[in-house]
Amino acid sequence: MLTPNIDLKNKTILVTGAAGFIGANLVLELLRTVEPVTVIGLDNMNDYYDVSIKEYRLTEIVQEAAKHSASKWEFVKGSLADKALVDGLFQKYGFAVVVNLAAQAGVRYSITNPDVYIESNIIGFYNILEACRNYPVEHLVYASSSSVYGSNKKVPYATEDKVDNPVSLYAATKKSNELFAHAYSKLYNIPSTGLRFFTVYGPAGRPDMAYFGFTNKLREGKTIQIFNFGNCQRDFTYVDDIVTGVKHVMCNAPEKKIGEDGLPIPPYRVYNIGNNSPENLLDFVDILQQELIAAGVLPVDYDFEAHKELVPMQPGDVPVTFADTSDLERDFGFKPSTSLREGLRRFAKWYKEFYMA
Repeated sequence: MLTPNIDLKNKTILVTGAAGFIGANLVLELLRTVEPVTVIGLDNMNDYYDVSIKEYRLTEIVQEAAKHSASKWEFVKGSLADKALVDGLFQKYGFAVVVNLAAQAGVRYSITNPDVYIESNIIGFYNILEACRNYPVEHLVYASSSSVYGSNKKVPYATEDKVDNPVSLYAATKKSNELFAHAYSKLYNIPSTGLRFFTVYGPAGRPDMAYFGFTNKLREGKTIQIFNFGNCQRDFTYVDDIVTGVKHVMCNAPEKKIGEDGLPIPPYRVYNIGNNSPENLLDFVDILQQELIAAGVLPVDYDFEAHKELVPMQPGDVPVTFADTSDLERDFGFKPSTSLREGLRRFAKWYKEFYMA
């Protein structure tokens, strides 16, 4: 077990992608559990998916922040690719901890819209690294992705595995983030930790994710396509478990050490955050429709079998994701634990309230 070396109290923290799924939930957790704290959120509020969900998340944050008078929440609308904006924020606030969750997400979208991935995931991350170099921080935590494992055959995926075979541009940008961070850690002694997230789901999640898209289509009476003829497995990880993992990591910056050559040993780590329990996509969809019926999103007599179609694999997809989380357990005594049924139950209840109330 690592001994925490950063106390988040009285610190100023930057969360990029603050209106995003993981970002908003992290901000809520920080406001609820760390007091006093100053959280600055940055997000460009793009319309890759329904902006009303991002606005809903920000409203939730404002309501939570109002309950904590000793803490401060401030939202900045802007792009990571705007170097002057990023530098200005670092200069103004002197961030102690930076959590970079802003990124253009989505594997399939990267096949048809590569430009936005280079702008956000490469140029944007470079701007964050440069700002951390010029305005030193105690810890940079950034989102990587399980997609970096690409076409690897060995499961579960371990952080020491080779990740040289990305099967999408999105995956390649995430791998490049890890390489950039390692170089900056070595050159400028910036403590950084990368987090490879595995298929995050939950209330107010991303509508481009399969479980959300399935729900929309089932509710509309459309047929859902289940890829790889239902033989895909995903390490579905509930958003609260992801946030707990991120918070543990934030408080534990890699130590700065000097090597025999007199130069820094890179203060750099990477962790998987996944459920360590892959679920078959067919089983996942079956539990989802059960919980949607229980929540009143679908009628009791819904004919699920008539609304599903088994189809081949999509370009950029992989047949299985499976996280080895032993490093996370060793260093923090933490392992994601929310069951798939419980997580989907909470999603179904939220969906009913958000779309059907």
